[in-house]
Amino acid sequence: MPERSDSDSRRLLRRLRDSLALPGQGQDRLDRITHLIADSMRSEVCSIYLFRDPQTLELCSTEGLNPESVHKTRLKLGEGLVGQVARLGKPFNTDNAPAAKGFRYMPETGEEAYCAFLGVPIQRVGERLGVLVVQSKTSRIYAEDEVDALEVVAMVLAEMAELGAFNGDDTMANIHTHPVLFRGGAGQEGAAEGHVWLHEPRVVVTNPVADDPLTEIERIRDAVAHLRVSVDDLLSAAALDKEQRQVLEAYRMFAHSRGWLRRMEEDIARGLSAEAAVQKEQSMARARMEAVPDAYLRDRLHDLDDLANRLLRILTGQGRDTGADMPADPILIARNIGPAELLDYGRKLRGIVLEEGSVGSHAAVVARALAIPLVIHADRITTEALNGDPIMVDGDQGVVHLRPEETVARAFRDKIAMQAQAQERYTSIRELPARSRCGTVTALHMNAGLMADLPSLEHSGAERVGLFRTELQFLTRNKMPKREELAAIYSRVLDAAKGRGVTFRTLDIGSDKVLPYMKPQDEPNPAMGWRAIRVGLDKPGVLRMQVQALIRAHQGRPMSVMFPFIAEGAEFHEARAIFMAQVERERSLGHVVPDDIRIGAMLETPALAFAPESFFRAVDFISIGGNDLKQFFFAADRENERVRRRYDTLSTAFLDFIRRIVERCDASDTHLSFCGEDAGRPIEAMCFAALGLRTLSMRPASIGPVKTLLRRVDLSELRDLIEAAMLHGDSVRQPVIEWLATQAAD
Repeated sequence: MPERSDSDSRRLLRRLRDSLALPGQGQDRLDRITHLIADSMRSEVCSIYLFRDPQTLELCSTEGLNPESVHKTRLKLGEGLVGQVARLGKPFNTDNAPAAKGFRYMPETGEEAYCAFLGVPIQRVGERLGVLVVQSKTSRIYAEDEVDALEVVAMVLAEMAELGAFNGDDTMANIHTHPVLFRGGAGQEGAAEGHVWLHEPRVVVTNPVADDPLTEIERIRDAVAHLRVSVDDLLSAAALDKEQRQVLEAYRMFAHSRGWLRRMEEDIARGLSAEAAVQKEQSMARARMEAVPDAYLRDRLHDLDDLANRLLRILTGQGRDTGADMPADPILIARNIGPAELLDYGRKLRGIVLEEGSVGSHAAVVARALAIPLVIHADRITTEALNGDPIMVDGDQGVVHLRPEETVARAFRDKIAMQAQAQERYTSIRELPARSRCGTVTALHMNAGLMADLPSLEHSGAERVGLFRTELQFLTRNKMPKREELAAIYSRVLDAAKGRGVTFRTLDIGSDKVLPYMKPQDEPNPAMGWRAIRVGLDKPGVLRMQVQALIRAHQGRPMSVMFPFIAEGAEFHEARAIFMAQVERERSLGHVVPDDIRIGAMLETPALAFAPESFFRAVDFISIGGNDLKQFFFAADRENERVRRRYDTLSTAFLDFIRRIVERCDASDTHLSFCGEDAGRPIEAMCFAALGLRTLSMRPASIGPVKTLLRRVDLSELRDLIEAAMLHGDSVRQPVIEWLATQAAD
């Protein structure tokens, strides 16, 4: 068979583009395409298999096989030759398909009559869409240029699928216009309405076929030159440490790769536009590198993707690199995002939606600090959303409405209005104590981690900062902060608190909070590994430096500090000894040392509840870290969406455990508080108060709802109810809810 020329390839793509432009249903388009490709490739068979679901391929159109098998023949991912092409993401070419390893006999198709088989993946930047197949009765291996041509056609089909060409309508203009509902996980409570702002804007290629290859080659060369200059500018920037420079050097190596540019020029010569050529090479590189066993090389996928995305934004003028204006009410959409990047956006964001992330991730910590609604695990939203799309985020339910219908939008706005009205009611009791009807007063404190949190101390009605997370000042830097920097930050925090008091938690890193400049620890279960006070005791230099900064920041003011993740009394005693040694050191250096110093521990492991009496008498206070304690109590990883909501905080076992901690602290006259997400949930907070917890620390937005409920109820009556319910069931939630319904509202 004669070799095909590049002009043949371009001719095929132009015919394909013209065919797709004709009116008709999605099936009509698919059928025209298979006929056109079979004719152009001089093959008896052309078939298109598309994914019905992530694990199932369906024969959606064919020229040459039995037409009755269309939409009936299905293959699992990896099953048969077609399934193997889809799983591996690379072409398969054979002159004897029935004898090839993995061939699956499908009698309904009649394909056993065809010996030659060439299958190529239909994929778009790592997203598997389907498989394009040509077959022939003549036993032969398809030539390399034919394989290349079919890959180019598959690339165009992928872009056409992105534009909705096969959706079943007679127009391709409906993609990215329909309402879409995403169900993810609740990362931070709250509801918000706004417009999409993509952290990494998705570039939609609307012109995959080139009319003038020479012009397209000139465009790609100019864009690559622009890209290389921008990367070189990054490298010439000041204040790059050794590791950052090494990463950027690898980044520049990719940008200056002659092979990368040459392959894109070859794709353009075969008929692709510059943008489509970039995406084809991006998809091919992803398929190659995902199969590489070397973890370091696989990690370079991010570098390749970032370069390709930058190049696409240069070519198309789409995205944040082009001066596009952020909307006035931005909802940030991202696959994932680091704390420093999120802090750069700050409070201007109305909400955040992530495809990945977790409830304990850096992004979630910052979102909680900024009181911004957050939804995690919104699968494929970065694929569907475009900048400027209207969007509604329900952080309470973990639901996102993209381009919502008007009926949905009205109901959502009603919910936001009701929440606003509730906040107005909370304002009216801001200065009142959380005094229950039985006369019990519960102190309500707020959690913080940023200077931006401190105005909430006054506006929320919190009595003081019950927990200030000091790790955020470490997480948002590329190198260890200096003692003087930390002292200045802590001093500003204390000044902003205006005498209301701040309890600082020493550095809590490890597990999900890994410093950018800290060597990652390969641990099978990091939540139970080298973290928090364990790091501080093994690396006492960091703990000493932080304690020195805290002492200097207080300048003689009353000081309250607690150590995280204490598992046994010996750890507290060792940490306290380090602390007191630094107090004496600072005094000897002539620095002002506080006269009033309170040193406490966070009870986050069940073991500490059984510590000897000497521990309870040694600590000045204990704060129950509810988030960690609950995951260890129930053996349910809070990062695991399958199990983290499986167990109820109001289970009789957990409440009984909390009650025992209260009793031990009462016996030793040790002040006890509860800190965590559950402290900010009104029903849970009410039950904790009924069991004897007199201090609760929560996010600022929760103080109003918790105070409102506490002022409505008689805690002594509720305690009797809880103790009775604990004798008869696994959870007291339903009896408590039923009892609450009988209580008169204020």
